[in-house]
Amino acid sequence: MLGRMTAGLLTVALVLCVGAPARAANAPTPTAAERFEKLPPEQKEALRAKLREFKAMSPDDQARVRGNLQRWRQLPPEERERLKTNLRDFQKLSPQERQAVREQVRELRGLTPERRAELRQRVRAYLKEHPERREQMLENMRRWRQMSREERQEARERLRERRRNK
Repeated sequence: MLGRMTAGLLTVALVLCVGAPARAANAPTPTAAERFEKLPPEQKEALRAKLREFKAMSPDDQARVRGNLQRWRQLPPEERERLKTNLRDFQKLSPQERQAVREQVRELRGLTPERRAELRQRVRAYLKEHPERREQMLENMRRWRQMSREERQEARERLRERRRNK
């Protein structure tokens, strides 16, 4: 539940902080209050509900959300865009697929930072070298998420065996 609340709060922050379209360099930037006033009533109420959720959080959780927002503000625009795209893609997933992604993230967090960095670099290098294989990789990832733990272990063993035989 906390993950969903954080995603919702990040959405609120995005709307209030960076959601306004780009303006001419000499035009004054509207304040968050001015942007809020221009929202339709249902969006205003949704934001108020998220604010109530935020205020109901523990001080530690509020501090974590504020820290995430601070890190967001410091990201380069292209990284923000990539993260927005990832969030939109995540929101398109079924509840079961979202749960599978959350479980995979938990598994990845269990890896050492060095191993995570290595895996991240390998995937990026692969996609850079083979952009046409992105869709196939995404399909493979969907199938992987649908596998049971036992099926995943069997697939890992088959892959290790293939690597040994090369």
